[in-house]
Amino acid sequence: MNPCVFVIFSLLLLHLETTTSNQLGGGDENGVIMRKCSDKERRSLLDFKARLQDPDETLSTWRSEEEEEDCCKWRGVTCNNQTGRVIELNISSGGLEGEISNSLLNLSYLIHLDLFSNSFHGIIPTFIGSMTRLRYLHLGSNHLNGTIPRSIGCLTELRELYLSGNSLYGIIPLELGNLTNLQVLNLGSLGKCRAGNLEWLSHLSHLEALEMDGLSLAKQNYWVDVILSLRKLSFLSLGGCELSQVMYPYSFSFLNSSSSSIQSLYLGNNNLTSSMYRWLFPLTSNKLRRLDISRNMLDGIPKYLGNLCNLERLYFYNNFAVVEFPDFLNNLSGCTSLTLQGLYVGHNRLIGTLSNETLRFKNLSILGMKSCNLGPHFPRWIQTLKNLSYLDIANNRISDTIPLGFWDMWPSQLTYLNLSSNNISGKAPDLSSKSGYISMIDLSSNRFYGPITNVSSTLTSLHLSRNKFYGGISFLCQINQGFLVILDLSHNFLSGQIPDCLWHFKELKILNLEHNNLSGRLPTSVGSLIKLESLDLYKNNFSGELPLSLKSCTSLNSLNLGANKFCGNVPLWIGENLLKLYVLILRSNNFFGTIPLQLCQLEGIRILDLSVNNLHGTIPLCLGNLTSMIQEGFLPTHNVHSYSVKFFYSGGYLYDERDDKYIDHAVIEWKGYEREFIKNLGLLKSIDLSSNNLTGQIPYEVTKLYGLRALNLSKNGLHGEIPEKIGQLKQLETLDLSRNNLSGEMPLSMSGMNFLNHLDVSYNSLSGRIPSSTQLQSIDPSRYIGNPRLCGPPLTKKCHGDDESKVPHVIAESEDGGEDTDEFWGWFYIGGGTGFATGFWIACGALLLNRRGRHAFFHFYDRCKDLVYVKVMVFFANLQRVEM
Repeated sequence: MNPCVFVIFSLLLLHLETTTSNQLGGGDENGVIMRKCSDKERRSLLDFKARLQDPDETLSTWRSEEEEEDCCKWRGVTCNNQTGRVIELNISSGGLEGEISNSLLNLSYLIHLDLFSNSFHGIIPTFIGSMTRLRYLHLGSNHLNGTIPRSIGCLTELRELYLSGNSLYGIIPLELGNLTNLQVLNLGSLGKCRAGNLEWLSHLSHLEALEMDGLSLAKQNYWVDVILSLRKLSFLSLGGCELSQVMYPYSFSFLNSSSSSIQSLYLGNNNLTSSMYRWLFPLTSNKLRRLDISRNMLDGIPKYLGNLCNLERLYFYNNFAVVEFPDFLNNLSGCTSLTLQGLYVGHNRLIGTLSNETLRFKNLSILGMKSCNLGPHFPRWIQTLKNLSYLDIANNRISDTIPLGFWDMWPSQLTYLNLSSNNISGKAPDLSSKSGYISMIDLSSNRFYGPITNVSSTLTSLHLSRNKFYGGISFLCQINQGFLVILDLSHNFLSGQIPDCLWHFKELKILNLEHNNLSGRLPTSVGSLIKLESLDLYKNNFSGELPLSLKSCTSLNSLNLGANKFCGNVPLWIGENLLKLYVLILRSNNFFGTIPLQLCQLEGIRILDLSVNNLHGTIPLCLGNLTSMIQEGFLPTHNVHSYSVKFFYSGGYLYDERDDKYIDHAVIEWKGYEREFIKNLGLLKSIDLSSNNLTGQIPYEVTKLYGLRALNLSKNGLHGEIPEKIGQLKQLETLDLSRNNLSGEMPLSMSGMNFLNHLDVSYNSLSGRIPSSTQLQSIDPSRYIGNPRLCGPPLTKKCHGDDESKVPHVIAESEDGGEDTDEFWGWFYIGGGTGFATGFWIACGALLLNRRGRHAFFHFYDRCKDLVYVKVMVFFANLQRVEM
């Protein structure tokens, strides 16, 4: 067929389809006809959803009911208003799990696909290369593996491609050089991917932003010429690229070239040293606006930075350098002083005193000086920086009070304030934002005191823990804008009840009120915290039953209600509704009744603590179904969850992102003592049912929890024998079965528990020999007492059949002096033996070493022998005469 005829025929079909859609479509209130998506695309989207797990119900609007049949109204789906075709699919950060299904191929008009920050796994499918209309493809921050498919090179319309944050391997395919329209390319943090030959980059003449963090450029000097050929490149990130091994004398001289358009350069985490300045600097580019040389091994600030007259942001944190602060500012005091807006120098040691040097930085709005040893006095020069919007001086050994006027200097643009981990004292400040938008305040781990009265209504994160604040917490009702994500008021002296205004906090993920004097019942509005992931009320005086509304908090991962006065039955809905729990701590309360079987539905539970309550009945057999405790090993990051609030400062393609992090923690009874697990929480898998009224036997099913590290069933009324296969718990480090009614022998399988270093079976009715192993014999004997018929090491009581001691016993000894007599004869034998040995070797030594003495001795011996012989013979001769 003639190509022109084919095109005309295709256009007629498209017009016919559009006309049909117009007849089927509806209109909006302005009379504009709105098109519904086609049945084919709707079915494709439903098929895509059906193959995924959606724990957060991100795709809850994707339904097949008639009233929801128009997929253009579904979350994350955008359609063309004229044709009704799906053109965008944006489901980033949706918590989706599964593989990328080929049903997306039916979305043939798709130009924007964003699957960023989910849990997609498997390979990047090769069919992606068939979606040739795509202009935007974001697959970053998932769990994709395998190699980058060469078919991606077919997406010649792509403008932006993001593959970072996956676990890929192999060499980056040369076919990416076919993406000649590409403007943004992110290949950072690709796991074990290798850079290979990068000459294909020179074909991407429209490239404006390039990130290759983690790709080794060692021994690849030609890449400098490739970068130089990208005339439109304004953002370049080469973090962790092993640049310290690049033997190129002037590797970054291209930045000074008039042809270079680089404005933002990231060189962090490259093991750069100050001796490399000869090729890293001097820089004189008037175009460079942002420079990151953080997380290296630089011992000082290069003087040449003063030549960068347009530098706006400098990142020099985590070099652990000793920097003379006034000299450092002088190095930046050239033309830079008029433009510098952001300065991050945290985790270095700044020495020297400041006076008016900072006045030169009139535009400074971002100051990050965490862990810089600024103390002991509060750095008052900060008050001269009138344009600050971001201030972080945490962990600086400041032991001082806040200077007068500090709280009044907050400008309208202040968004971030971090004074944590110092020793700052003073009354509780006014934390309300007078005219601006304050989003994050962290005053934790200081010595502030007094009642908290005013706070900003726009807060997203508030950390006031580990101070001396007291009074009520009704101020929470002032945070009514609904932005709050993290609230930590723990380790203070706060009292009163939780106000019933929690319905404001629709975005709240962390609520930590532990270690206070709060009391009363939990308000029913706690059920409105539908995004809550961690609730920690440990060690307060809360009472009453748990509100039924709490079961609506289905996003909860950690629930710690320990050391309060809660009562009632352990709610069934905990196991039925809170299915994401991995920490459940109800210890030291007044709960009664039996352990509900529904708790066995918590497949992800890793810490289960119901100790010190009034529970009765038997231990549920279904505990053997707790999936996460069956699996051996631990989380590689050692902490299960961490939460953060992002702070963005945009500008071109580069944005600065600082995380306000909160890491889960829990106080657990570990080896007989309370211990707080924080960063190592992911190592722990624990069950604690101690100090209740449980009866029955220890279920055999518990021995299937192969990943268990701590098991405490002490202080109950359990009877029967210890399960024979308890030795299958190879990972177990602490086992406490003390103060029960257990009987029988200790199973021989326990000798194979090589990690067991805390065992307590005291005060039971166990009998027989303690199994032999290095671990069991090293346990303190007091952990076995209260079992009269238990024998063998480390106990002194011997078992039947053991060899009797060969040391003779004294039969006659007085009742009062038996121990003294034994001691006397012991010393007698020791002294006699020592004396005999000493005399023997003195005599023998003399004979061996003295020749004359040896001859005299044997001569004397011969004479004595002859004399004795004669005397004996004479004696026997006389005896015979008498008999005759």
